[in-house]
Parts: sequence; C-alpha cells; structure tokens
Amino acid sequence: MEYKNIRQAIFLKRPNRFIAIVNIDNQEETVHVKNTGRCKELLTEGAKVILEKSDNPKRKTRYSIIAVYKGNMLINMDSQVPNAVVAEALREGKILEIGEVSLIKREVTYSKSRFDIYYEKSEKKGFIEVKGVTLERDGVALFPDAPTIRGLRHVHEMIKAKQEGYEANLILLIQMDGIEHFMPNKEMDKEFASALSLANKKGVNIMAYNSVVKENSISIGKRIEIKL
Repeated sequence: MEYKNIRQAIFLKRPNRFIAIVNIDNQEETVHVKNTGRCKELLTEGAKVILEKSDNPKRKTRYSIIAVYKGNMLINMDSQVPNAVVAEALREGKILEIGEVSLIKREVTYSKSRFDIYYEKSEKKGFIEVKGVTLERDGVALFPDAPTIRGLRHVHEMIKAKQEGYEANLILLIQMDGIEHFMPNKEMDKEFASALSLANKKGVNIMAYNSVVKENSISIGKRIEIKL
C-alpha cells in the first residue's frame, strides 16, 4: 500500500477525534486524523507526523495524518489501511496459514457483523477480520487502546462462523516494525481479552503480523508471537 503527496509536519494539538493542528513550515494547519482512536501515546505535542495531501479540492482539510514517529519508530496510524494491506498480502500468497485463494471479497456481511475479507479456495470458504494495532509498550503490541464493543462482537461472530464450517481468521496487523510479541490489553478491555482466548480454544486462527512501514508505504511483515 503506497501513499502519494506526503510531507512531514509537527503535531501541536488535537481538538477532537477527527482533526488535529499541526505546524507546516512555521504555519498552523488543521488536518484530518485518519484514526478516531485515542492515540494519546502517539499524538503528543512536538511529535513528527507524516501527512498525505488530498487530491479532493472540495475537502475542508488539505492533509491527513497517516503516520507518526514515536522516538525513532515510525508508526502508521491510518485505521483504513490494515484491511487493504492484509487483502494485498492474501492475493500475493504471503499469508501462508491460509495459502492461495481463488476469490476475495471485501466487507462481507455475516450474521450481525460485516467481516473485512471473505475468501474461497478449493472447496473451502473463510472469513478474515483485521484489527489494526498502534499501541506499543516496551516492544509489546497491545489491543485495544480503548474498550471495543464492536471488536468483541466480531470475535464472537468469528467463533460462530467457525462452528458453522467456515475457516475463521482474526489478523492483528501491528502497524509498525520491530515488535517482539502481541498481547490483548486486559487492563483496558477484559471482555475482549477473554473473548480472544475463547476464540483460540474454539479453533479460530488468531495471527499477529508486524508491518514494514515507510513514510510513503506500508506492507505486511513477519508473523510474531501471541501471548494470550
């Protein structure tokens, strides 16, 4: 996944979930934030951020924040990109646990949820739900960074899909590189952590992957250990 028309800026403040104020060439500019999560540990005053310029002249904001430096670590924080990265990797056969597929569909409704990816291979059919992860502490990736009722529902629906004969996969895409392992953020959301453990016991394939992140691109990296 590549971005076009990028540039650096300095983060100043975030008035609400959707916009931020940044400094571009000593001028304050209001920009769109492509992640409605808290991201408090990322969007700190003075942090270097990466912006993508919109090609839509009717937009109120010219730029969107797509990534941020946390020290020397570059973290992609575009919440819309993980699904595309995983779909791209699936098409290219990079997710070895699933293998080659003959059909891929995005955003497919199942029961009361909409899963990110539906696929077919040989006589098998399966679903993939993707969760982008931007929270890191001491080399450990954590999810979620806020209680997630929607995420909890997705996990339970994935268990149901598995019981009904589908291949069921939950992929945690760590939107950075150099992470040692993934853990559910039990302090933030005990219910989600418990559901993840249950899904694992019920046969849902839970995977975590690092990403190769550059200022103008992001792609899937290596699979990492999960500690439930």
